[in-house]
Amino acid sequence: MIVMGGIIGAGIFVNPSVVARSVHTPTLVLGAWLIGGVIALIGAFVYAELAALKPKVGGQYAYLRDAYHPIVAFLYGWTLLLVVQTGGMAGAAIIFGRYFRELSGLGIPEQAIAAGTLGILTLVNCFGIRSGSNVQSTLMLMKLAAIALLIGAGWFVAKAAGPGSMLAVAPPASGEGGALAGLAAAMVPVLFAYGGWQTATFVSGEMRNPKRDLPRGLFIGVAGVILLYSLVTYVCLRVLGISGLAETTTPASEVMRQAFGPPGAKIIAWGIAISTVGFLSQSILTAPRVYYAMAQDGVFFKAVGQLNPRSRVPVVAIILQGVWAIAVAMSGRYEQILNYVVTIDVLFFGLTGASLLVFRARARRDGTEQGQDDVVRVPWHPITTGLFVLACWSVAVTTLLRFPQNAGIGVAILGLGVLVYRFWAAPRVKV
Repeated sequence: MIVMGGIIGAGIFVNPSVVARSVHTPTLVLGAWLIGGVIALIGAFVYAELAALKPKVGGQYAYLRDAYHPIVAFLYGWTLLLVVQTGGMAGAAIIFGRYFRELSGLGIPEQAIAAGTLGILTLVNCFGIRSGSNVQSTLMLMKLAAIALLIGAGWFVAKAAGPGSMLAVAPPASGEGGALAGLAAAMVPVLFAYGGWQTATFVSGEMRNPKRDLPRGLFIGVAGVILLYSLVTYVCLRVLGISGLAETTTPASEVMRQAFGPPGAKIIAWGIAISTVGFLSQSILTAPRVYYAMAQDGVFFKAVGQLNPRSRVPVVAIILQGVWAIAVAMSGRYEQILNYVVTIDVLFFGLTGASLLVFRARARRDGTEQGQDDVVRVPWHPITTGLFVLACWSVAVTTLLRFPQNAGIGVAILGLGVLVYRFWAAPRVKV
C-alpha cells in the first residue's frame, strides 16, 4: 500500500495522452510505460539498499551528502523546494483543477483551482492534521477502485475505436524528430507518473524484517503499478485510438464518457479528484523534512528548522513549500511543468543511484563489505545500477535539448543554488 500509494496520483489519468503526442504509435506508447516501469523497479531496489545501508540518516539528502559533498545535498534540497516537489505538487493540482472544472461546470481557470487547493491543504497541514492509517488505506482503495472501473469500462463496455485503431499512426507535429527522440520525450510524463516509489524506503527502519519485506513490497508494489498503468494505457488506445488519445487532454473522462455517457465521466472525475487530494496531502508533509534537515545543517533559514511546539510539524517549511507550489501552478501549463520538474528530478535520481556505487567502493576499500551480508542488495549490480543512472541522465539531457526553455528554468535554479550555498556556508568556512 505504501509503495503503490506513493506512486499513484493523478498522472496516469492524463499522461497517456501526453505520451501519445510524442511517439504516435500504440506500440511505442505502451513500450514507454513498460520501460518507465523497469526504470522505476531498478530504482526502487537501489533506494532499498541505500536505506538498508544508512537507515537513520535522513533519506536522499543524506545519501548525497555522505557520498559526495554537502553542496550536492544542498542543491538537492534547494531544487526539491523550488523545482521538484513544488512542481510535482503544482502539476498534480492542475490535474485536479482540470477535472474539478468538469465536475462543477465552473469557468474558473484550472491554475486558479490548483492554487486554491494547494493553499487549503497547506493550511490544514500547518495545524498538524494528519491522516491515520485507515484513512490512507481507504484513499488508496478508492484510487484502485477508480482505476479498476476505468479498465473494466474501457475493456468490456465501451466500443473500440475501430478494427485498425491499435495499428494506426497519429500524424507527428511539424518539426519533430524521429521515433527515438519521441520516445525520449515520452519518458518525461511516464517517469513523472511513476515517481514516488522512493518514499517507501523512508519507513525501512520501522519494519520488523526490512531485509525480507522491503524488497518484496517494492517489487510487488511497483510491478502492480506497471500492470495497472499498462492496462489503463491499453484501454485508452482501444477506445480512443492513437489519434483520439493524442487529441484529448482528459483521456480517462473520454473513455468513461463513451462507456457510460456523461455520468461515467463524472464518476471517474470524482475518482481522480480523490486520488489527487490524497496524493497532494501526503506530498505536503513529506518534503519539509528535507528543508528541516538543511536548516539543521546550517545551510538554510533557522526558522525552517523549527517545529511548532503544539502540532510538532515544521510550519514554516510547509508554508514556504505551499507558497512556492502555488506560484509554480499559476505560472505555467501542465506540460511545461512536467519538463521543468522531470529534468532536475531524474538528474538527482541518477546521482543518488551513483552514490550506491560510491558506498560499495568505500566498503570494499575499508574492508567492511563482509559485514553487510544482511543488507538488501540490488539484483545484478553494478549493471542494473549503472543502467538506472544512465537512463535517468539520458532523460535529463534529452529533455533539456528538446525543451530548452522549460527545462532550462530548472537548470537555472540549480545554478543559482551554487551561489546561494556559498552564502550559507561562508560563515562556517575557515580560511
